[in-house]
Amino acid sequence: MPYQDLRAFLTALKSAGELVEIERPIALKYDIGKALAKASSVQGPALMFNQTGTEFPLVAGAFGNRRLALLAFEATEQTIHEKVLNGIDNPIGPVDFEGTPPCQDVVLTGDEIDVTKLPVPTYSPKDGGPYITAGIVVSENPETGTPDIGNYRFQVFGPKELGLFSAPNHRFGKNIAHATEMGKELHAALVIGVDPMTMFSCQVQSSDKTNDWFVAGGLRGAPVELARTVSNGLKVPAHAEIVIEFTVDTKNQKMEGPLGEYTGYYTPASPKPIARITAITHRKGAIFQGLLTGKPITENHVLKQIPFETSILRQLQGLFPTISDLSINSSGGVQVYIVIAMKPRYEGEARQAILATMASNLHPKWVIVVDPDVDIRNPAEVEWAQSFRVKPTEDVFIVNRTAAGPLDPSTDGGFSSSVGVDATKPFGVEFPEVSEVPGWRDFDLPEINK
Repeated sequence: MPYQDLRAFLTALKSAGELVEIERPIALKYDIGKALAKASSVQGPALMFNQTGTEFPLVAGAFGNRRLALLAFEATEQTIHEKVLNGIDNPIGPVDFEGTPPCQDVVLTGDEIDVTKLPVPTYSPKDGGPYITAGIVVSENPETGTPDIGNYRFQVFGPKELGLFSAPNHRFGKNIAHATEMGKELHAALVIGVDPMTMFSCQVQSSDKTNDWFVAGGLRGAPVELARTVSNGLKVPAHAEIVIEFTVDTKNQKMEGPLGEYTGYYTPASPKPIARITAITHRKGAIFQGLLTGKPITENHVLKQIPFETSILRQLQGLFPTISDLSINSSGGVQVYIVIAMKPRYEGEARQAILATMASNLHPKWVIVVDPDVDIRNPAEVEWAQSFRVKPTEDVFIVNRTAAGPLDPSTDGGFSSSVGVDATKPFGVEFPEVSEVPGWRDFDLPEINK
């Protein structure tokens, strides 16, 4: 059975020795960010801060590295892509929760609303203020009613106000723009603390017509239980820790930012819509969830990596069936640096695969194709292939005026260029045999297997 909620996953992390509880008081301003940056640098465990100066504990780094992400999926490197693809191919619709949902154990409306009572960190001195970074937004297409869930940032302005940022090409941004054009008020909910598969499903690449609850159900292998919010009637996960219900005010904007983004650079402050809070509900003993973003590698990048890899792998394998694996490096913001393992069927096929990857919606700047004997998640092996299987004048090429990510600071008016590297052995040419000790991977040496 899938993890029912965040708490079930935290129990699993603790049992695996992957959750450290910190009992000493810790400052929400800067110290949480320092602790998470330190943990990320050593591929460390998740951290639970029990003394936050509020009534709520804070957990962060729950998906802070690929090891923890595989635990969330209950998969291995050998099974992860198959498991995600199986979930995408077999969507499961949500069901309504019967009775009062756990996420509404406590209901706060009117003058009781005060988001500043939550343990919202300010991660770095140059941040615009405290930021909710691990929440998922539930919104609906104002015309069709199709629900969307996605991860977006929210700056705390005051007890009942948040600043929000959603890129215009993302579905939440499109829903805001669509509602504004129709003269409607967009209702939404910011949900904090959900089961792992619902969290990861936010990153699955899908069309604007997709009902994301079906995607989450497919990844879970069981329906998501939903309950209606108390102030705007949206359906949200019944077992969520905290739900912040709001309306989007696009007429009265405030300066939001700066905040370090997935590129590793700050996005400057600029006028953004306001989220006006209409209710806050939460579980008894609710756990707040934090998430560090900024210079790779952070939890933000880990959350994207597996869903992005699987989505692009599915697209490419339809055209190039001998592609066996794909890695979208976290160090490239899980966007601009892609390595593909492939056995070319004919001369030039690797180049065709590179061009198809450049045309994907991730807009990568670097695409490297290697033979299947190269470990695409080991930079040393990829560099070895580039060093000894590449003729730069023949195997490296640049495509100009390619599309780029909207937050990439090196772009020129939204355009960039992309580099393709065919690091496969020359097709049809006898190549030297690799010098490697056979059987070493399975050799039992307890002294270094600890």
